[in-house]
Amino acid sequence: MTDQYSPSQAPVEVTQGANAHHGPAQEAALAGHKSSLVVPATIAFVLIGITGLLVAGFLVISLGPGAIAIAGFMALIPLAAVLLGIRWIDRWEPEPRGLLIFAFLWGAVSSVFVALLVSVVVELAQEGAGLGEAEREILGSVIQAPVVEEFAKGLGVLLIFFAARKYFDGPVDGVVYAATIAAGFAFTENILYFGAELVEGGTLGGAIGIFVVRGIMSPFAHVMFTICTGIAIGLATRRTGAGGGILAFLIGLVPAIFLHALWNGATYVVGDSFFVYYVLVQVPLFIGAIVLVVRLRKAETRTTHDRLAEYAAAGWFNPDEITALATPAGRRQALAWARARGLRLVMKGYITDSTKLAFIRQRLITGRAAEGAQVEEAATLAAIVARRAALTPLA
Repeated sequence: MTDQYSPSQAPVEVTQGANAHHGPAQEAALAGHKSSLVVPATIAFVLIGITGLLVAGFLVISLGPGAIAIAGFMALIPLAAVLLGIRWIDRWEPEPRGLLIFAFLWGAVSSVFVALLVSVVVELAQEGAGLGEAEREILGSVIQAPVVEEFAKGLGVLLIFFAARKYFDGPVDGVVYAATIAAGFAFTENILYFGAELVEGGTLGGAIGIFVVRGIMSPFAHVMFTICTGIAIGLATRRTGAGGGILAFLIGLVPAIFLHALWNGATYVVGDSFFVYYVLVQVPLFIGAIVLVVRLRKAETRTTHDRLAEYAAAGWFNPDEITALATPAGRRQALAWARARGLRLVMKGYITDSTKLAFIRQRLITGRAAEGAQVEEAATLAAIVARRAALTPLA
């Protein structure tokens, strides 16, 4: 850790000291950093809008409004489970809502568009090569789908890395963005699968059978695949530049594609023993993914504690506050205390700003000051001092 970005010593009158760091120049700089996202965000959402119209048209033509309505309702159930899981992962240091909306729409629309487009091209090429239907099905399921879908989903994570790197603090953020993209993709794909069965089979029974496999047994399958890419890019945010992000993207695709192919290919290998394979292979893999995410979250908690302790040493926090701000139990106790005094929202903001400050400092000490971290640090310290002033009189 370098001394260059060590926290400034808190002045005797902390309120005045913090506000002294936050003047018109800092506010203008912050506004500049926010406005720099306007152009890429506009381009991204226009692209999503165009591909969304094309995907919606494909669904209506292929399935019809009735099947889409029923399949969409069925697809909402696994989607709700996945989004609740993502919300739990993202609770400690929440990501910007706009980026999460982009991530979901990228998965639900743009990634699906890429997969459909490539599928059409590949099928035409395979027919031209004289491949039989069985061969095309296996190649499409075990090779084409894993490669194309994971590339398309992972590309969304990479776009966030490039356009909004200041909000990409590490592997947990990579998990959140990747899982949100995967949730969107799985939602649309489930509509396709459930709807196709309704149209072809003519009854709800077949669709329910697919729902059991996709919606109950494997709602987190796409999440488990794509978080490999998210974790790789998240690790890259700490030390590398644009080239490192691209390299991490390519490295992360390897396990993502492998796990996807392992899941898709199992039905062709294990046959009637699929459920045995599911219990012996897929369930342990899923448990392993949960353990990994939990460990990453604990590392995120330690980072918060360590960085805030540095500010406490400089006088910005009382050392006793660190436990309340940087541990799950401490946060619960602090929120309970504030709720009893009608100050829950103020305390929640105090915790949020303090966590934000910890990760701003993490950016500073890992060489990412160019992303506006020093300006944000001053503004966040000012906000923290203001919130403390609202809490202190009732302490």
